[in-house]
Amino acid sequence: MVGTQLAARDFFRAAYENRYTWDAAFPGYTADVTFTHNGTTYSGQAKVSADLKPEVSGISDDSAQKAVHGQLFEVSIHRVRRAFEDSHGQNTFSYGETLADGSVEILMGGKAEGDRYQVKDNEVSMVHRHIHGVVVTIHTYSSHDTGAGYLSHRYDSVYHDPKTGEQKGGLSNFEDEYTDVGGYYILSRRAIETATDSGTDVQEFVFSNIALLNA
Repeated sequence: MVGTQLAARDFFRAAYENRYTWDAAFPGYTADVTFTHNGTTYSGQAKVSADLKPEVSGISDDSAQKAVHGQLFEVSIHRVRRAFEDSHGQNTFSYGETLADGSVEILMGGKAEGDRYQVKDNEVSMVHRHIHGVVVTIHTYSSHDTGAGYLSHRYDSVYHDPKTGEQKGGLSNFEDEYTDVGGYYILSRRAIETATDSGTDVQEFVFSNIALLNA
């Protein structure tokens, strides 16, 4: 068992620090964006500043503009390089079960009591977190190896009520593609399919002509 060799905290920390992030010198970037939602396409421009603030212009439809902005915000916040102690210093870690596929469960205590993760091949393959009054569960099925950390490629996410366990909304399936621009990996495509009561909601975000700022 891995637990006899390595403390759960260090085991999780290694996977946490193996995530791909942008360094402090990241200059920000601009891109053209095409957003297609259930067959309707919107085009505009996107910008992420050096301090990772997203801007979207040229899309007059308010909900489409917000959808693009929301995805840029999500992507940027996951590229922030935060020290492990800043993120998890108030948490405790213990091993749960080892799954048939070799994934090792990490159970959280302390500030993140009730959260749990799975780690496989030095990557976080499952996240189960309480956040903003809901529980989000994310399973990752494949990843990109950048040589400087991993990026999720195919994954799904679903939300539940933390008190009742009732599912809130449908399961969403994601597929992300990245491109190397000036030594930084930047999202070039994200497709999201979400199960809804009226069928599958399909979104695709394509970012092209990506250019670093001040380059």
